[in-house]
Amino acid sequence: MTDVALEITKTGWLTTFQDLGRRDTERLGVPTGGAADQHSAVVANLLAGNHRGATLLENLGGELAFVPDHDVLVAVTGAPSRVTVGGAPAGGWAPVVVPAGQELRVHDVRHGTRTYLAVHGAIAAETFLGSAAPDARMGFGQVLRPGTRVMVESGFGGFRSFDQPVFRLPVPTLPLDQGPWLVDVVESHGSTAIPGIRELIAESSYVVTDRSNHVGLRLGGPVRHPEGETEIASHGVPVGALEIPHADELIVLGRYRSLTAGYPIIGVAARTSLPLLGQAGPGRELRFRWIDRETSVRRSAQREAEVRTLERAAADVFGAWGLRRALAPD
Repeated sequence: MTDVALEITKTGWLTTFQDLGRRDTERLGVPTGGAADQHSAVVANLLAGNHRGATLLENLGGELAFVPDHDVLVAVTGAPSRVTVGGAPAGGWAPVVVPAGQELRVHDVRHGTRTYLAVHGAIAAETFLGSAAPDARMGFGQVLRPGTRVMVESGFGGFRSFDQPVFRLPVPTLPLDQGPWLVDVVESHGSTAIPGIRELIAESSYVVTDRSNHVGLRLGGPVRHPEGETEIASHGVPVGALEIPHADELIVLGRYRSLTAGYPIIGVAARTSLPLLGQAGPGRELRFRWIDRETSVRRSAQREAEVRTLERAAADVFGAWGLRRALAPD
């Protein structure tokens, strides 16, 4: 194993250590957190020869760049972007070798807000309740800045043939198009408290506002409120819940949500749509499509099958190169 230092030379609006979040901590009042776009984070790690939940870097907007002091194997996923190594074009959503002393840049991010950088091996990062995911409210920021040295314990010895066909892996990417994004939603019992809300949501378009944050996306667009003054008991909700607060806006709760605060929940975004919501920034137009629970489960199973196919292919390829170790879970 080799200890590799990555000299961070540029960061985006917010660059943090990330992973898939905490488990069984919400009963303690600590949200699960974790990568906003979990699909891109998982695929980045698999393409770098790591296990799904390995620590990686999440970059929100702007440009991310670093220079390693040894050859490293990385993968960049997430929003479409320009990836260069030493000024030469390199591929996104694919394994990339960065030679020692060369700068990797991730720039010109478009049609999305977040990119993910996975490095073959184990990134050294502090953890809180078993996860490297930041939680600013608990004083666990995990923010990287230019000049930060990220240490990686890597079994990658360095070679220059990673652009050969053996690494053409079956990669499930995201449909991050320029136009409005279509988000699938499963109806919740809360929709019955607001007559006509189901039809209104299906017929309207919504725009992500700059009041959005890690707790949820606040969407401008038409909404209706419950009739009467019946009190709704606050309760826990899943990631992707569509909530209607007192103001004329729609909120899609994210990975740092807590309770409903007594507002009605009219539906929950399908699991396969959550990565899109993790990539949606201010100005992004969203439209919603109601689907039934069975369809949501079936599409989620299809996505998981695609990821498992990639996982098996990556295990075969990296095993053939003697790099299987990083694929094992922590």
